[in-house]
Amino acid sequence: MDDTLLTIAGPDWEARLAAADGGGLTALRHRGRDVLVPAPEGARLGGPFGAFWMIPWANRLDGGRLGLHRLPMNRPQDGTAIHGLSRDRPWRVAERSASRVALVQDVAEAPYRYAARLVVAAEEERLLLDLAVSNTGEEALPFGAGWHPWFVRPLGTRLSFRATHRCTHDARCLPVSAEPDSGLDGGEEAILGLDTHFAGWDGVARIAWPGLVLTMTASGALATNLQVYAPRDRAVLCVEPSSHLPDAANRPDLAPLGPMRVLAPGGTLSGRIGLECSHAPGGTA
Repeated sequence: MDDTLLTIAGPDWEARLAAADGGGLTALRHRGRDVLVPAPEGARLGGPFGAFWMIPWANRLDGGRLGLHRLPMNRPQDGTAIHGLSRDRPWRVAERSASRVALVQDVAEAPYRYAARLVVAAEEERLLLDLAVSNTGEEALPFGAGWHPWFVRPLGTRLSFRATHRCTHDARCLPVSAEPDSGLDGGEEAILGLDTHFAGWDGVARIAWPGLVLTMTASGALATNLQVYAPRDRAVLCVEPSSHLPDAANRPDLAPLGPMRVLAPGGTLSGRIGLECSHAPGGTA
């Protein structure tokens, strides 16, 4: 049996995971209906499909700078280190049942040394994602995490959530300012073209499709900040819970809206994401 390709299922949910490909989801269905854009056969995660984890930072770091440290710039065209280290590395299967899987990962790339544990469980009515990241190094360092799903975006999609601030950004999608903002509640006219960060998120977001409403509920470290991406050139919607502001390590004026967490050796950052769906004939969030 190939333990790097996994399927778990419950009464309502079916999830397919690629342990060897960053521990991400290659497909997620609710009662047979795709919630995420399914990954093409054999394709690596990171394209406009599936979902992957961003650890030990989420989104972009300008110049790969983290204090005195420099991290590899995996997006050289805009001079940033993007989406962390874990998504490019395999995870190991620690536990597995028909409806639940636990994956673990140990990463050592200077200046980071950390251990991550991810549990994905298809419960009776919801899908749960539980993440814990522990600093196994000898130095206190800033840590962060986020989840990057590529949801389907058919005609009639709506998104709603509450926040306290919306960030403006430069051409590289690095935040430059933040203004008070109550969040979003709208359809294509409100979301199309966004690649925008929201701070002060209350941990709940709803995506309404024709006939189905998905409620995402985050807690712990993943319940403070939200990145929304809705490109004009493809029918996808990314609603990304994260523990901090993009480039928070290099934005002292904005970092209070979502700082990275400094973990002492042995310290842990943890968070949970729950997904539930309800049927709504009008598809109203």
